[in-house]
Amino acid sequence: MKTTRWALLLVLVLGLFAAACGDDDEEQPAGGGEATAEAEQFPEDTTMGKIQAAGEIKIGVKYDVPPFGFKNPQNDEIEGFDVDLGRAIAEKLGVEPNFIEAISDNRIPFLEDGTVDLVLSTMTINKERDQEIDFSEPYYIARGRILVPPDSDITGVDSLAGKKVCTALGSTYEETIKEQAPDADLELVDSYSECLELVQNGAVDAVSTDDVILTGMIIQDDTLKLTEGEPLTTEPYGAGLPKDDAEFKEFVDGVLEEYKSGGGWAEAYEKWVGQYTGEQQDPPTMTLQEAIEATS
Repeated sequence: MKTTRWALLLVLVLGLFAAACGDDDEEQPAGGGEATAEAEQFPEDTTMGKIQAAGEIKIGVKYDVPPFGFKNPQNDEIEGFDVDLGRAIAEKLGVEPNFIEAISDNRIPFLEDGTVDLVLSTMTINKERDQEIDFSEPYYIARGRILVPPDSDITGVDSLAGKKVCTALGSTYEETIKEQAPDADLELVDSYSECLELVQNGAVDAVSTDDVILTGMIIQDDTLKLTEGEPLTTEPYGAGLPKDDAEFKEFVDGVLEEYKSGGGWAEAYEKWVGQYTGEQQDPPTMTLQEAIEATS
């Protein structure tokens, strides 16, 4: 029987992720600490220095998108690929990570009003967003796909006319579906967990978003499937950063480069993605400019 409550759905994921979630990933209380002796000390007037003085870095992540960011209902910890990357950034500063829920529609406002210091929330780099905020170099390349129930007659984007298609408000798929399937009935919701419930109970015919997000839905309900054919889009993920803070961007890019080259990225990929998809993937070499051009 299909479950319609997110907290119960996510319990299905825990058995798959349990082996990956050992003592090394236990989250410590955020805030209030001093930068560790091992961390480079930054000038107090820089963003890095202010974060060190606060003792925490506020990171916007998804709470309902396994395997990139989800709240474990058994221990209330935030886990996933984006979360592990956030921990690596916090460790480099010698502070605690404070993970704040950032859904697709509030990620940019949270950066603009200071609710978070950076965003790691399956956020696609594109030209429009790059005019509002800054991005790190790409840290993951996803592909746009379509998820359907097992008995669906939807075979791809060309067969979405007249179908109800769910995606998240503020995501790139608002425009993608409008452009590639203008006769589809687009259902916009706040979070992808809502899309999962809707496709399970038959309220929508399909869900469209990044392949890794849809893979997380299949892990929770293996009766669902991806349509075959070419991906709808290329979706390079970047860390969202406040506009015009060149020093902070340089710092985050440096951490990312070390994370990619030092084995952290490969470890996180296998832990959260590779072991479930069976696909091998290397850290992305696409540059930020190439990412903007690929999504324009």
